[in-house]
Amino acid sequence: MLNNPNFNPHIYEGFKKESAKPHFWISPQKWINETNAIGITSKSGRYGGGTFAHSDIAFKFAAWISAEFELYLVTEFKRLKIEEQKALGWSAKRELAKINYRIHTDAIKHNLIPAKLTPKQTSIVYANEADVLNIALFGVTAKQWRDKNPDSKGNIRDYASINELICLSNMENINAVLINDGIPQKERLVKLNKIAIQQISVLNEVENRKLLK
Repeated sequence: MLNNPNFNPHIYEGFKKESAKPHFWISPQKWINETNAIGITSKSGRYGGGTFAHSDIAFKFAAWISAEFELYLVTEFKRLKIEEQKALGWSAKRELAKINYRIHTDAIKHNLIPAKLTPKQTSIVYANEADVLNIALFGVTAKQWRDKNPDSKGNIRDYASINELICLSNMENINAVLINDGIPQKERLVKLNKIAIQQISVLNEVENRKLLK
């Protein structure tokens, strides 16, 4: 058997055939003792006595005696699978943004950071470039967001919507190209802001169309 190699299938088949008879009855203790069943316990006694089962067994039993409960289980399972797919989609977009950020930072390293900069100076350049994207898309820097949300864990991008993460991923690629072309930061910020407005508008429109269908 799947979870119980000591389960006695021959005794089970006998009980299964007997169950078709109108006056068939079996106690939980007899079922446990004769089939070597696990996942279910039964104790006699007024205090502390009763029959207890693993949640899988309990759900199956409840579904058997109540069609309404079985329908609830199926509906809840579908809802959880939908939520799981949404979470997977968000995670995939977050990973995509991370990969593109690596491309973005590589472009900064080769085009904006002189060889003689110290690691501290280098980190400042990276932070500024990350904030170029943050300001273009979110309207605030990472620090400004943290100051406004002191109780929130993570950073501003962890709270972005899927549409914002898609836009951010595209902007990181575009910014890398603009950096390679030698476009000053101020000009890039203006261009990226226009791109952010356009892309978010398009993505939101597509999402609204899906909701109307």
